[in-house]
Amino acid sequence: MPREFTDAERERIRERLRETGRDLFARYGLAKTTIADLTDPAGVADSTFYTFYDSKEALYLELLEEEGEAIADRVVGASFERHDDPERAIAAFLRTICEAVETDPLVRRLVVEDELDRLRDRLSDAELAADRQQSVGYFLPYVEAWHEAGRLRGPDPETVAHAIRAVTFLTLHEEDVGEERYAAVRELLVDAVAAGLATPADGSPADG
Repeated sequence: MPREFTDAERERIRERLRETGRDLFARYGLAKTTIADLTDPAGVADSTFYTFYDSKEALYLELLEEEGEAIADRVVGASFERHDDPERAIAAFLRTICEAVETDPLVRRLVVEDELDRLRDRLSDAELAADRQQSVGYFLPYVEAWHEAGRLRGPDPETVAHAIRAVTFLTLHEEDVGEERYAAVRELLVDAVAAGLATPADGSPADG
């Protein structure tokens, strides 16, 4: 008969699974981390893991979502909240978020090991759409305000926001670009997108 845990024990086990998962996923990746690797430090059986999470992918997703929220708060604070000029804000946002993806161990492992597709396979189309919308939701209010004021080009604020988000996908293709050129390509693309979306300083009207 399965053992019943007290609330305090469940909290301790969950936190231990999360700590262990964060460490192992960052060091070895999702594929190479086993359920036993996750449960042994918590001192529980493999079967107990499934009373907390449906799979190791579910644990990874939970950790990634939390990491993503922390990164988003930091990045928006250093860009859209800091700069009132759209071009400077967009450039700062893109540089900061690309650097975060490139240096965050948990997120970086996801990219390096090509495990993104494996995690996406676990999500429905509706969940993927919600994730995309959430990813632009952190800075969409700034885009909406600037677009309405004629300070940003584009057909509508959401398209502009998703265009900005699309630039961050360059971090997934460092090997395709080439390590020797990646940094320069990233800087050129960031500057081009930021300048291209912002209206001219002379006040010329935004393109439709």
